[in-house]
Amino acid sequence: MAKKTVASLHEGTKEGRSYTKVIKMVKSPKTGAYMFDEQMVPNEKVQDFFKK
Repeated sequence: MAKKTVASLHEGTKEGRSYTKVIKMVKSPKTGAYMFDEQMVPNEKVQDFFKK
């Protein structure tokens, strides 16, 4: 039963594959501690995300 459910999720549109989860480590200006900035961005915008 679970296999059928998982397989049905992959049958939908291919829109989910056009996005990438990107993670960037950012230093906080207040505390100096590092935080992680996680976002889902389109594949075309990945390089722009890391240039910021």
